[in-house]
Amino acid sequence: MSIEEIVQTAEYPLADPSFLDRCKKALDSAGVLVLPDFITSSALEAMQNEATQGQSKAYFCKQSHSVYLTPENPLFGADHPANRQVVSSKGCICDDDVASESPLRALYDARLFRDFVKHVTGESALHPYADGLSSINIHYAERGQELGWHFDNSSFAITLLIQKPDAGSDFEYIKDLRNADAGEMNYDGVAALLDGKTKPKVLNMDPGTLVLFRGRNSIHRVSPNESDKTRMLAVLAYNSEPGIELSESARMTFYGRLS
Repeated sequence: MSIEEIVQTAEYPLADPSFLDRCKKALDSAGVLVLPDFITSSALEAMQNEATQGQSKAYFCKQSHSVYLTPENPLFGADHPANRQVVSSKGCICDDDVASESPLRALYDARLFRDFVKHVTGESALHPYADGLSSINIHYAERGQELGWHFDNSSFAITLLIQKPDAGSDFEYIKDLRNADAGEMNYDGVAALLDGKTKPKVLNMDPGTLVLFRGRNSIHRVSPNESDKTRMLAVLAYNSEPGIELSESARMTFYGRLS
């Protein structure tokens, strides 16, 4: 499929410099860029069919982790925000399970889309993962499954909602709750959130919505799915340098295999 068959280019002119500048300004200001109805109805239907057919191959896992995604810190107790555990549970199919003719792959590989992402994020280059599993993932959240509170290790993330459940699975976040580059972890602010004293923002989106999110300093989660309809979400991941692989331990944890 061509990029014009996948993206609503009349509404989202990816080659228009003024549109690119507006998107960059929005991401820089809010830490999140939400583009509703980014995908054409025919491409979205193809993505939904692909995700539904691939669900039986998904690797489902459940992990406990800290919001910082770091090992236990012996300097603090188990109840300290650095060590308090949250739960993430989901299914995932990997890049090598995404068909060569998939509109997801066509979008990921399209130079126009990569140039758009580069401009909006300020990256000088974008490269796929070298491990063959991590560039395009489709995530599944069935009833009760969730993505626990965490900060990302990467500077930005790109997601595309394919199917929305009937209840739950809300994307919640707080912008700039820490400053990782300065080493300021804001344990008090994290504790207030985990204790329910701080209310996060909720990002509402429908299928076909593309989201660029800066999650390195903005804590976020996806609340539990409260319906029998599976949440399906594509994650499009790039690197600023070529030849980067997701670590073997991370691949085994999230995918259950190395290749």
